[in-house]
Amino acid sequence: MSDPMRPPASHHHPQPASLRSAPSRSRASLRTAVVWEVLQEALDRLVKATGRESLDVLDTGGGSGNFAVPVARLGHRVTVVDPSPNALFALERRAAEADVADRVRGVQGDAHGLFDVVERGGYDAVLCHGVLEYVDDPAEGVRNAVAALREEGVLSLLASGLGGAVLARALAGHFTDARRALADPDGRWGQGDPMPRRFTAEQLSALVEGAGLRIGAVHGVRVFADLVPGVLVDTEPAALDALLKLEAAAAELPAFHSVATQLHVLGETRGAAGS
Repeated sequence: MSDPMRPPASHHHPQPASLRSAPSRSRASLRTAVVWEVLQEALDRLVKATGRESLDVLDTGGGSGNFAVPVARLGHRVTVVDPSPNALFALERRAAEADVADRVRGVQGDAHGLFDVVERGGYDAVLCHGVLEYVDDPAEGVRNAVAALREEGVLSLLASGLGGAVLARALAGHFTDARRALADPDGRWGQGDPMPRRFTAEQLSALVEGAGLRIGAVHGVRVFADLVPGVLVDTEPAALDALLKLEAAAAELPAFHSVATQLHVLGETRGAAGS
């Protein structure tokens, strides 16, 4: 991934609390609600610790801006690095529609060559969502993300969970596939598996700690959302909110990490951890 010079400082102020919500409450919000909550709280802590209302955030593999645009709406400057020109074009359009184009900048690149275009130690927070599954060396990907952080910084790491894939294949009746995923070093259930690699919570935590960060939090993401039939959520007015609350309640419990579709690890630098 690559990154340009950071966007110029904005004269806009962070959005008021009433606007500081993640994407709208919809089926799509089930995929982001837990991560957004953790990320927003981490950014708020950094604002207080650094005394700066606007932080510099690097979103590696940020694509069309699912997280970058909401982060920019909080008043922060976001640099998105992604290998897809189409995704970056969509990012530009989405940022313009959200009136945060002056705080979002996209650059084409990949994790391996991150520092060809990104300043080392230049960011308060780094998002690495859906990247480690695809890179040749996940440990290098995490090390690069950590090297982009300032002394007081946080890393938001999101990756596909092994247990969730095994459970999904088993519930679909593909028992052999489920067993293969359990035994495969990369957590793949066969040649037709579209996901190159999956992780356990322990593996992701080890990568973060190996790169020199302390673990601030580990959450299971989409513990139930991918298992519940859509009709049960779409036909009951209160069902979506109830499911979101259930996801939030289970996310931090280690017992549910092993069956989550995705896993989120928040890493903190020693400076951030001590603030």
